[in-house]
Amino acid sequence: MNKIGLAIVGLALILTSCVNDEKNELNVGDWLGKIEVSESQQLPFEFTLSQNEDGGYEMKVFNAEEVITIDEFTFNGDSIDIRMPIFEGHISGTYTANEITGEFIEESKGRMVPFRATYGAQERFEAEKDAAVNISGIWETYFKVNTEDEYPAKGIFMQNGNEVKGTFRTNTGDYRYLEGVVTGDSMKLSAFDGSHVFLFLAQVTDSTLDGKFYSGQHSIQEFLGARNEAFELPDSNELTYLREGYDKFDFTFPNSEGQMIGLDDPMFQGKPVLIQIMGTWCTNCLDETRFYVDFIKNNPDLDLQFVGLAFEYAKTQEKAFEGIKRLKEREEVPYPILLAQYGTSNKQKANEKLPMLNHILSYPTTIYIDKTGEVRKIHTGFNGPATGDKFVEFKKEFNKVIKELTSEVPLTES
Repeated sequence: MNKIGLAIVGLALILTSCVNDEKNELNVGDWLGKIEVSESQQLPFEFTLSQNEDGGYEMKVFNAEEVITIDEFTFNGDSIDIRMPIFEGHISGTYTANEITGEFIEESKGRMVPFRATYGAQERFEAEKDAAVNISGIWETYFKVNTEDEYPAKGIFMQNGNEVKGTFRTNTGDYRYLEGVVTGDSMKLSAFDGSHVFLFLAQVTDSTLDGKFYSGQHSIQEFLGARNEAFELPDSNELTYLREGYDKFDFTFPNSEGQMIGLDDPMFQGKPVLIQIMGTWCTNCLDETRFYVDFIKNNPDLDLQFVGLAFEYAKTQEKAFEGIKRLKEREEVPYPILLAQYGTSNKQKANEKLPMLNHILSYPTTIYIDKTGEVRKIHTGFNGPATGDKFVEFKKEFNKVIKELTSEVPLTES
């Protein structure tokens, strides 16, 4: 090949390289993502993209007061993979400067839902009409209505014009930071937290809600609500308890080094122990873990031991421990998390691992054990920051119980 030919080839390679480099650029700024939850419904959520000095991307997802930061991006040509910061879920697909198209995938759960995001400032939901009602207040709500699995929830909402923020509390936790609108007599709320894909749609009046709750594509639940400012859920401290015939709580599960750890381990002796039944896939568990981590940081001198018992979706023990390691590193969890179960989070199977409990109703559940090994309290679920006053109430109660447990002196035998 002559010099002119080589020059042309070289120029072509340079131009191709420039095109590829240009294709690897996503527009920074505001984006709107949409996840398909049915053939006719999509869950919208807002996020921003920015770049750091090294050229890496950072994605911030917004749900009302919650901000989730995602910083693990992988590119290959026009392919993109965005991994969630704690949970195993990831967005995988193709992209241009103004669009990302693909799926949100959770392999261990066997779930994959279509995803599309477009660049530019856009409304989460379009408010086509002025709100016909104001849903601010407390709503007595029932999900899976008219089925044997019907369960109660407490709707807590604040509306300003068309805009609505709030959540539904249940006996097992809350349905995250929900954000949306009331347009005419229709309520539309959504949240995407890197694990859960929640969309709530309802027809509303001044006193009733009649709607559907989409959790990804795997669950659609009908719900009914009625305004009731006095409504309260059952006491979370009375739902789970030791079964008759048991006077102690006990466990033996492996840590990441393969060591079997139980309550007879020296780290637990002579001190109160809080046992957190949880999963790395569970957003309410993550809220609770963050609360515990902050509490430990703010009270370093308390002679108190936490331990997590993880019930994981991951199909292999190796993958399960990878998820635990990721959680511990990302959230700086100082206490041990043992692997209680992998391959499923089925609560019936979980109960077989902990037969002294009447049931495992919720992830998370925390067992409070005093210095003598006696179970003093079992708290089902976790009312996180999205629940507002209930979270404040929980913190006050928690601090009171911990103060009592850590100040008690065990009785010595005469």
